[in-house]
Amino acid sequence: MSVVLGYDESPGAARALRIAIEVAAAYGEDLVLVYGAAAPGLRDGAEYRSHYDAIRQAGRTGLEHALTAAEEAGVRATVEVLDEKPAQALLDAAERHAARVIVVGTWGESPMRGALLGSTPHKLLHMSAVPVLCVPTEEGPAQPQA
Repeated sequence: MSVVLGYDESPGAARALRIAIEVAAAYGEDLVLVYGAAAPGLRDGAEYRSHYDAIRQAGRTGLEHALTAAEEAGVRATVEVLDEKPAQALLDAAERHAARVIVVGTWGESPMRGALLGSTPHKLLHMSAVPVLCVPTEEGPAQPQA
């Protein structure tokens, strides 16, 4: 089994990385760091290839930082940059690696905005056959006073 993490160096992903490392360490699982690199638009032509190459390189750079953090924590990790949209990349990786859980950071947006715009966490919550752990950013939404 494994822990699959969607990682893109956003503030939500940074905190999700820490949580995913904790979960992987607690269960003695490998951590699979995933970046969905599908560029928007049609999948042919020089323009798509240019966008795809730039997105793929950005993903690789970010994943190298995450890989270093996992290794420093003593967690075995692998990296996958996939030519798929983020939610589908995570679902496919979870299936291939028999994931115990998919961990993904949130951007602190409202649930309604995520539902309307199709955020990756929202898609995963509705499409995944394995548990999904959505990790809020450090700041998170304002908490009501008691």
